[in-house]
Amino acid sequence: MTNDEIRNFLQQAIDENEVMLFMKGTPEQPACGFSMRTSGALNQLGVRYAALDILPDPRIRQELSALSNWPTIPQLFVKGNLVGGCDIVMEMYEDGELADLLGVEQPDEDEAPAAPAVEAPQSAPLGLENRLG
Repeated sequence: MTNDEIRNFLQQAIDENEVMLFMKGTPEQPACGFSMRTSGALNQLGVRYAALDILPDPRIRQELSALSNWPTIPQLFVKGNLVGGCDIVMEMYEDGELADLLGVEQPDEDEAPAAPAVEAPQSAPLGLENRLG
């Protein structure tokens, strides 16, 4: 798969999924604390989202950052627009902006999410790693 094909795949994922999370690892097995907290926030809100692990091929991260103009991972997109990374998502979660953006109710809990709700996965990994060759 060429870099252009990867970039096109990433753009298609952003366009086709109302909520798209690019992360290290998966929601069920995050590979870093920032990805864990971001997917945990989405899980706490009960939002359906697609997630893609950027770790299988370094070109995924490179092309994603070129596409979004955002250097860090995770990256959350809602309705085709970049929301931001972990710090922004967590700040929005804590003040209720993320729930408003996603059109869901804010949980009553005072704690910020720390881990994804594995018992009820909300995501469907896209499987780009299976297309890379």
